[in-house]
Amino acid sequence: MKILVINAGSSSLKYQLIETDTNEVLAKGLCERIGIDGLLNHTSAKGEIKGKETPMKNHADAIKAVIESITSADYGCISSLSEIDAVGHRVVHGSETFSGSVMITDAVMQSLEECAELAPLHNPPNIVGINACKEVMGDAIPQVGVFDTAFHQTMPERAYLYGLPYEYYEKYKIRRFGFHGTSHRYVSERAAKMLGKDPKDCKIITCHLGNGSSITAVDGGISVDTTMGFTPLEGLPMGTRCGSVDPAIVTFLMEKEGLDTAGVNGVMNKKSGVLGLSGVSSDFRDLEEAAAGGNRRAAAAIEVFAYSVKKYIGAYAAAMGGVDAVVFTAGIGENGVGVRAKCVEGLEFLGLRIDAAKNKTRGKEIDISTEDARVRTLIIPTNEELMIALDTQAIAGK
Repeated sequence: MKILVINAGSSSLKYQLIETDTNEVLAKGLCERIGIDGLLNHTSAKGEIKGKETPMKNHADAIKAVIESITSADYGCISSLSEIDAVGHRVVHGSETFSGSVMITDAVMQSLEECAELAPLHNPPNIVGINACKEVMGDAIPQVGVFDTAFHQTMPERAYLYGLPYEYYEKYKIRRFGFHGTSHRYVSERAAKMLGKDPKDCKIITCHLGNGSSITAVDGGISVDTTMGFTPLEGLPMGTRCGSVDPAIVTFLMEKEGLDTAGVNGVMNKKSGVLGLSGVSSDFRDLEEAAAGGNRRAAAAIEVFAYSVKKYIGAYAAAMGGVDAVVFTAGIGENGVGVRAKCVEGLEFLGLRIDAAKNKTRGKEIDISTEDARVRTLIIPTNEELMIALDTQAIAGK
């Protein structure tokens, strides 16, 4: 089947057209500056388009630009829209309503609207993307929603409840939801294959480390705990997000800095993390360069991040009663040679030992453990788009 995968943001739209029989990416691209002036980037076997000015007053215009690109005689890969079998949409938040991917119906759209307040920066653009596809493609092509939160719906109550009055969970669904689920699911399944085991027989810790970062304990093929919580702010310190902090700091800062709720949210989401700690950048490449040049705060930011990762690896090994493999994925996880080394340094007692030469790897699926390591350390490039496409095929193919 040919599946069009859509990941819609507030002013952008990423896409891939995937042939699921071979897992081949036939075309991929990015529509940017939607609602402003519109830029298109597109790549297929025939060639590529870079930064082409393309009027996009809304997401429907962006979808039209996508279709024109993939059906273009010069840059396309299919002859007409009718060759697309289904569309798979990344949706960030499915609350407790969706524990798996679903065919999009009017009832599902209503549920997505109700989930929007739980992910106000993410779900509304996702909904806009779905509606744009419906407007342009009509009802002839089935559409499927694949949720970042779905993989984590297997967490037990002890892992997802907070120490708040239970009535707030009942009234507002205040609980740990977890995110990056599609990525954690993909790399944990790949890890089991690399280990030569059935996922049901594995205890795996997956570290999705990028500008947004999260770690998940995967026991027997299912998520049993994860670092991100009610929102993607909890857990590790990230590019610009603070991660877990003492909740009293929020009201303290509001009083001392004269901040309202929007102001303190802005500080914690956009001005914190390694950017706030270093004062240099949210990009670890910049931090490593600055640290090598003697910047103490940049070095400290890297140490804080790696120490936090290390603590969660230890915690999740304890939670699962053991671990067979630790997986690094996403931008930093796949490419951060120095960061990876710091994250596992001192965990030899758990059985992790990495080979320094093997660790000098970027963006490649590889076991970087020493031969005698009891616990394997793996690099697995994530492929959320393929996971979305395969889920869409499974549902739309019925």
